[in-house]
Amino acid sequence: MIASSTIIPTRSKTVTLSVPTIRCGACIATIERNLAELADVQSARANLTLRRVQLQLAERSDTVLETVLKRLAEVGHPATAIDATELENEQRDEADTALLRAVAVAGFGAMNVMLLSVSVWAGAEGAMRHGFHWISALITVPVVAYSGRFFFASAWSALRSARMNMDVPIALALILALALSLVETLRGAEHVFFDAVVTLTFFLLIGRYLDHRMRGKARNALTVLSKLVVKDALRVLPDGQTLVVAAAEITPGMVLRIPAGERMPVDVRILSGATDLDRSIVSGEADAVAATAGDEIEAGALNLTGPVEAVALRPVQESFIADMTRMLGSAETGRGRHVRIADRIARVYAPMIHLVAGATFLGWYLATGDWLTSAFVAISVLIITCPCAMSLAVPVAHVVAAGRLMRDGIMMKDGSALERLAQIDCATFDKTGTLTQGGEVRQMPETLAEGPMSVLAELAGSSRHPAALAIAKGLPQRFGHLHSVTEVPGHGIEGGLPDGRRARLGRASWVGDVTADRVEGSGPAFGLEGAPMSRIALSETLRSDARSALSELTHLGIATEILSGDDEERVALVADRLGGIDYRHGLTPAQKVARLETLEAEGHRVLMVGDGLNDTPALAAAYVSMSPASATDAGRAAADFVFLRDSLAAVPNALGLARRTARIVRQNFGLAVLYNAVAIPIAIAGHVTPLMAAIAMSLSSILVVANSLRLNGTPLPRPRLLTWRDSEKAQV
Repeated sequence: MIASSTIIPTRSKTVTLSVPTIRCGACIATIERNLAELADVQSARANLTLRRVQLQLAERSDTVLETVLKRLAEVGHPATAIDATELENEQRDEADTALLRAVAVAGFGAMNVMLLSVSVWAGAEGAMRHGFHWISALITVPVVAYSGRFFFASAWSALRSARMNMDVPIALALILALALSLVETLRGAEHVFFDAVVTLTFFLLIGRYLDHRMRGKARNALTVLSKLVVKDALRVLPDGQTLVVAAAEITPGMVLRIPAGERMPVDVRILSGATDLDRSIVSGEADAVAATAGDEIEAGALNLTGPVEAVALRPVQESFIADMTRMLGSAETGRGRHVRIADRIARVYAPMIHLVAGATFLGWYLATGDWLTSAFVAISVLIITCPCAMSLAVPVAHVVAAGRLMRDGIMMKDGSALERLAQIDCATFDKTGTLTQGGEVRQMPETLAEGPMSVLAELAGSSRHPAALAIAKGLPQRFGHLHSVTEVPGHGIEGGLPDGRRARLGRASWVGDVTADRVEGSGPAFGLEGAPMSRIALSETLRSDARSALSELTHLGIATEILSGDDEERVALVADRLGGIDYRHGLTPAQKVARLETLEAEGHRVLMVGDGLNDTPALAAAYVSMSPASATDAGRAAADFVFLRDSLAAVPNALGLARRTARIVRQNFGLAVLYNAVAIPIAIAGHVTPLMAAIAMSLSSILVVANSLRLNGTPLPRPRLLTWRDSEKAQV
């Protein structure tokens, strides 16, 4: 059977824009700064790798969106709104094709110009040499204009809005080199540099194409998700007939028919039929899972064996696939320490490039009096100092890491969370639903009459707390007895009866405020106002890998502690089963937050792992937080990471990858700094031609991306395998 609580909630008022002109950190800073000035934009995060901007708008209206698009066009970044699940595969294919075509044209032009240059070098003189120069010019000018348009268009867009990006120095270098060659040709000079210009364009485009392809590889996880998006579905009409509808037109409550071999278009609940499902996108397990009426299924799950009819629970833009896409796409939008460093560098780097190039030209001209040589040295400096490697150091690593986590069933909401996770030194865990799962009613009060038992069933069925789910599982579901049912975090759930009395299920001290007495014992308390209290004895099942996961955290140098609202006896038993770790019991949500604040005041950086409504304040207050997909909607929304598989191994796995990613980011920064420290002085000294500079600049970017891609091959640390004795159920 399927667990019915693995659907991740989505945010409203979120708009995703495609902005193809995002090239570097300076572009990101320009976009975010300008959009932050708009009153109706609550937040804006630009994504370099995906070339997208995710907006949180105060109101979702065409007028607000038009204002945003107009502002982006004014600053040289025209954008289009896209669906959150849309990955613009067609646009990317067109971009690949256009770049490859430009590379081919530049390569063909370079070969022809080089052949003409060989003739000149072989001894052609006078009119023949001058004719070869003009033929070279006739080939080079259209080739550079066509193939170099990617650089020219981007640079012009930036300059038109009075800003800089990394294509400005490249475009300037190409134009200067071409202009110098044309001037020398008009003068009838012996040497021109058309071969260098067109070959320079060729190698710059090769670098841009390889960078484009490697970024595409970094986005591989998103590409996989895009293949799971269903474009249309069969709607079942009231008369039993079916009608094909676009997935975007599906609304909650619409009845759908999903044949065998089709994927779920949106999150659904099965109404009739039974089948086997491939839910590997959620669980990571390839084994088929049986599903019958009443089960909730995530969008993207594959129906394997039989047709089913199901009711849509959410529109496509709020589905499980859409949320996974949003979280994965936001991997690089966090503003952690490394990203802030890269942003500050990007803001000053482009102006510095032109100052250095100008100073180089002036210095060489004063020293040699040869303006042509001085210009070519300055051009080499312009090209070799392109900040591509620096701008890619953080975002590409975070995107690759997010894809790696997704394949292990861990979704990351913010790139800065990965950086924070790598810095933790202790971890706190909720008990019920996090370290333990499931559970059964060990003993139900025998004194409860049928009426109170129905009220108890309705209260338990209205909550997603693991204890309430265990109680509801053993009782027939009845609804309609209660009104104004309210869940009070850290205490329990309350409802009003038609006669005005209150019914409560939860912490004994809280339930005792309305009952005629208080009953000692363990387990949740239930009571009607003015009537005797009842205690319900529950057994909990310790997660099979909880002990090994916490042991792995200890091995990684992380201190662990349980923060639970349960009574001391039950918490102590779980702590003992986990190897005698520290614990605190009987905590309210405020007390959990206070404990986290105490640890923070002592200099600790704390990871909080929890799942309940009562854990939400602690999840939000912690330095970084994680939640299982079985958590409450509020818990998942507050957490920085959501792990989809029923395993606590996700915690040490994510920590291990976060630390590895932090090392990769530092290496990327080191590579970028080392490249500039070595390349710039050599270029200023005149030992680098523009062609060599283009190759070096492209290789630096490719090296940073390739280093980030090593995360794909990093085996995530996994806890040791449990023995059969270790995996015995711990009844608490």
